[in-house]
Amino acid sequence: MDALPLVALIAVSAVVAGAARRTPVPAPLLLVAAGLLASYLPGVPSYTLDAHIVLPLLLPPLLYTAAVDSSYLDLRANLRPVALLSVGYVLFATIAVGWLAYLLVPDLPLTAALVLGAVIAPPDAVTAAAVARRVGLPARLTTILQGESLVNDATAITAFKVVLAAAVGEGMSWGEGIGEFLLASVGGVAVGLLLMVPLHWLRTHLKEALLQNTLSLLIPFVAYAAAERVHASGVLAVVIVALYLGHRSWQVDFATRLQEAAVWKMVAFVLESAVFALIGLQLPFVLRELGAYSVTEALQYAVLVFVAVVVVRFVWVYPASYLPLWLSRRIREREGPLPWTSPLIIGWAGMRGVVSLAIAFSIPLLTHEGEDFPARSLVLFLTFTTVIGTLVVQGLSLPLLVRVLKLPGRDVRAETLAEAQAQSEASAAADERLDGLLADPVNALPDPLTQRLRAVMERRRNAVWERLGAANPVTGESADDTYRRLAREMIAAEREVFVRLRDERRIDDEMLRALLRRLDLEEAAAYRESDGG
Repeated sequence: MDALPLVALIAVSAVVAGAARRTPVPAPLLLVAAGLLASYLPGVPSYTLDAHIVLPLLLPPLLYTAAVDSSYLDLRANLRPVALLSVGYVLFATIAVGWLAYLLVPDLPLTAALVLGAVIAPPDAVTAAAVARRVGLPARLTTILQGESLVNDATAITAFKVVLAAAVGEGMSWGEGIGEFLLASVGGVAVGLLLMVPLHWLRTHLKEALLQNTLSLLIPFVAYAAAERVHASGVLAVVIVALYLGHRSWQVDFATRLQEAAVWKMVAFVLESAVFALIGLQLPFVLRELGAYSVTEALQYAVLVFVAVVVVRFVWVYPASYLPLWLSRRIREREGPLPWTSPLIIGWAGMRGVVSLAIAFSIPLLTHEGEDFPARSLVLFLTFTTVIGTLVVQGLSLPLLVRVLKLPGRDVRAETLAEAQAQSEASAAADERLDGLLADPVNALPDPLTQRLRAVMERRRNAVWERLGAANPVTGESADDTYRRLAREMIAAEREVFVRLRDERRIDDEMLRALLRRLDLEEAAAYRESDGG
């Protein structure tokens, strides 16, 4: 097996994603565009999405890293809108988009149209997280969109299995379809609930950070595979486990948290970059499979389906946003008035992604009667154009829409003030604990070391408050910026001496690495203190 195409895909997509950070264009869009261009360059190998690879190997870690960084408390507070979007909207879109596609596209059978509806129903978790971070949406809207995208894949995959069974002639009844949906949803949640406590126990009892992080990398695959083994939703199992572990991450050793954050940040960056590039690289394959349909004819159908997808989302979002407020006084009192801009943003933020394409590619070539699956090539093409259309049209215009609507962003000063108050309370508790410990003769320390403990604690207490203070009139730096710069300069001077001593053979490389690691930890500590950390 030639590994060079895979290495090239990861390397090039990482370079493009890195370059996107220096442009106003969101990285997903630039990666898709790069994939589209690369797909027609001579010598570029054929990259075809395989549902047997994307769903069990790429989807679990992407879902895990998105869910573990989400807030369980915020999701619980917004459970109603999240459930209405992740379950209600996906089922509604499956039927509504499928029916409209059946009416708008000649010779498209209803069963194939419903398969198309299920395939393109779920907005993408990776896209939602990437765009929400980039455009700086208000916290509640970000929570709702991320919560929707974490769960809706489970709904869509289950709906797809049900309508696909009807399309290929398995003859699944409505009762069987509902049973399949309940098994997938309830089973997925149950598997997640069964796994989350033992996995957390393992994480807290493994004594080596290396072993703990190895376990962390295996967790999403274990949860997904275990659920799928009993025909439940692997997506829901991964999300449940990740939310629980993220909520209790404070109980894990600090070295594990530091390593884990770095490892998962790298994994997410590599996978997200490769996934969006893969979307663009599917164009030649989709066009080659188009068969009897001309490109012009297929593009006309693609525009109609894209418009249907956008309209159907708004048809669901506005009633789902306002009807609960109108019908329930308790909801009105708890949530207050809902500005008209919120459902507008949620409606426009329904970008599709790689999961839709992966599901579409899993459509079988033949039905149970041995006949060709009806309009399979057209379903693939319409899925691809819908994904590209939502990424380009909605992804490019969403930042502009946010600016035009002048949505309130994060109140940085209020957040810093809350952080400073929390740090002040924590420092007071640490001060009290230290006084109690030092009163015991067993914990006697020389005065310089005692003062060092108090100085470090005082530095943490003051660092956040200093961010609220005035900047240096000469350099424009805040006090903590200057502290960080001076600390780094001092550490850099020490580092240069250590390297010089190694070059002069006065210390060996093993000692150099130990000394440099100590300085690295000091530099990280200085950065975290001045960064409110």
